[in-house]
Amino acid sequence: MSWNVWEAVIFDGLFAAVAAIGFAVISNPPRQAVLISALLAAMGHGLRFYLQEYVEISLIPSTFFAAFVIGLFSILFARLIHCPAEVFSFPSLLPMIPGMYAYKTILALIRFMNDEDSEVLQASIVEIFRNGLTTLFVLSVLVIGVTLPLFIFHKQSISMTRFRKRK
Repeated sequence: MSWNVWEAVIFDGLFAAVAAIGFAVISNPPRQAVLISALLAAMGHGLRFYLQEYVEISLIPSTFFAAFVIGLFSILFARLIHCPAEVFSFPSLLPMIPGMYAYKTILALIRFMNDEDSEVLQASIVEIFRNGLTTLFVLSVLVIGVTLPLFIFHKQSISMTRFRKRK
């Protein structure tokens, strides 16, 4: 891989980390959790960007892989600092929410309701379904990808925060 590829992935990850810090601070977690959320967001978003741009995997599978990686590392970090994995994973996932697709869906809905030209109506319906289903599927794979590691490593995820050894 060339330096330009690494540079693009790192910048993508940094922007996602900044967004994750903003989302994490809202819920007032421990300071370590904010930094871990930023790291996970950078890893996940950078992975998704790399898979889409350089491996040429489409948006939905690349989002699933990124969410799965975030879920796996959330379990690991939850064990290290004794904090629920959800504290890291949810702020890390928020930068991957498909806001532009949802926005385009709403714009097409408004255009559909306000126009009477049959060609515009047909194009609006196609755009509503294309962007709306993309939004729905990306949100679904985000949820599935991040929760799958919690189901796979159920005993580890429960024991990290709930069954601490007492001294």
